[in-house]
Amino acid sequence: MPARLARILVIDDEEMNLRLLQRILSRAGYVNVRTMTDGREVLRVYAEFQPDVILLDLHMPARNGFDVLKDLRRVIEPRTYLPVLMLTGDATAEAKRGALSLGAKDFLAKPFDASEVLLRIHNLLETRLLYRSLEDQNVVLESRVDERTRDLRQSQMEILERLARAAEIRDDETGRHTLRVGELSCRLAQAAGLSPRMVELIRRTAPLHDIGKIGIPDSILRKPGKLTSEEMVVMRTHTTIGAEILSGGHSELILTAERIAVGHHEWWNGEGYPARKSGKSIPVEARCVAIADCFDALSHTRPYREAWPLDRVLEQIRQGRSEQFDPALVDVLFESQCYRLRTTTPVSPFRRFDR
Repeated sequence: MPARLARILVIDDEEMNLRLLQRILSRAGYVNVRTMTDGREVLRVYAEFQPDVILLDLHMPARNGFDVLKDLRRVIEPRTYLPVLMLTGDATAEAKRGALSLGAKDFLAKPFDASEVLLRIHNLLETRLLYRSLEDQNVVLESRVDERTRDLRQSQMEILERLARAAEIRDDETGRHTLRVGELSCRLAQAAGLSPRMVELIRRTAPLHDIGKIGIPDSILRKPGKLTSEEMVVMRTHTTIGAEILSGGHSELILTAERIAVGHHEWWNGEGYPARKSGKSIPVEARCVAIADCFDALSHTRPYREAWPLDRVLEQIRQGRSEQFDPALVDVLFESQCYRLRTTTPVSPFRRFDR
């Protein structure tokens, strides 16, 4: 911005001083000069005019320069550099210390010397413009950092998505189980009144619940018949394998995904695995996914059995109330019938990460 376009606010209770300063500034080419005599109106004028520099008389009857500086400190952002040039005939050290402590940047003694007025204003405006330029650069840098952070998170989620798909396609050739579980878990959490933030976290992380299956041998994962007790022990390790894959993260998203991976086979009565947690010691996100995972697994064909009809699936979940599943969430499932709202082709939550 050219210096002559800078907005200059002059506050002095003496009209003669205002006319003199306005004439000096006008002759120097400054075109945005505003004057006022009443310090009590400074906040209104400041908000309306948004000055780049303020010339402020120290001694005024209604509200003196110290009072005006205190008023301005309440509305000016701490990082904003707004130079205030004090106009005073009081050259005492006490007056200067008081004004400087309240944010004044320089002093101009009365009577005014035109050359000195212009030089001091020029110096203050130059510093002001440098600060503005630095602020603009910081905004650009912050925007770039945010963009790079979003890109990095997106890349991380895409890697996790592909791991989840790699595991899922070995157990479900359609690759849709993870997405359906994510959608139903999200709808159940929403119907249960969880916070919008938690609902969104569950929507994004529930599809990663079986990521640990990538470490289970095909001979067990795709076995058409019933698993032996030894094979079941191996199958159950997919919870701890998933947690290990997701461990060490610091973002809320990855931490939530880890809790779901390790906890979605825990039972409300403590008879689940891997840690035999019970009740509300099981994270609520894992409790939501447990119901959604069971519902989807039973209602779709798996390598070891055909899909069950809806009424049989619902009866199985009803029987698991207070044993396998959180009773309150089971009640929400039946009351809201959120399972009926599932689409046939869920949209991957990974595609809109932080967008």
